Amino acid sequence: MIDTILILMLVLALIALIVRDLLATVILTSVFSLLSCLAFYILGAPDVALTEAAVGTGIGSVVFIWIVHRTRGSKDAPGR
Repeated sequence: MIDTILILMLVLALIALIVRDLLATVILTSVFSLLSCLAFYILGAPDVALTEAAVGTGIGSVVFIWIVHRTRGSKDAPGR
């Protein structure tokens, strides 16, 4: 089980490096964070898994999506 999760995490990380769309990259890193939560839980660290879920998947994803939205919304700014 853990082997499958680690392979999926590796594949997601590689895809996130290749994808050109910022929003898709944020979504891929969020899924990566969810898989790392699952891996931590399986490895016997539920406290680390809960922290990763709250910070990495929750707050981090919301902040990154907000930043991507703010930067895409300023297309009329000079130099863009």
